[in-house]
Amino acid sequence: MEYKIELDRMEFRAYHGCYDLERQVGNRFTVDLELTTELGVVAEEDCVEKAVNYLTVYESVREVMKIKQRTIERVAMNIIEALYARFPQINHIRIRVSKLAPPLGGKLERVSVVLER
Repeated sequence: MEYKIELDRMEFRAYHGCYDLERQVGNRFTVDLELTTELGVVAEEDCVEKAVNYLTVYESVREVMKIKQRTIERVAMNIIEALYARFPQINHIRIRVSKLAPPLGGKLERVSVVLER
């Protein structure tokens, strides 16, 4: 049986962007993550060691967010790659990376990319 783990609205200060100023002063970003994995014996044995540990997932996302990138598409791909490397039992990842109040010359809440693999 499969199950999903969702981590919603993780917020980070990071330095991603195509403009030099964005890469110097930074901006606020959010990450929404949905992971699908096999339940296996996790629930039956109440075994956290066999589960996809969401604390470790959060820490992995936080570490990737520290790496400056020009696009949030690359940021999202880096997170996906890091999570698949850390948790081979993951079957599917859906991620939304959003830049809050992007510098586009007008009022805009956020711009987001959504990737699935």
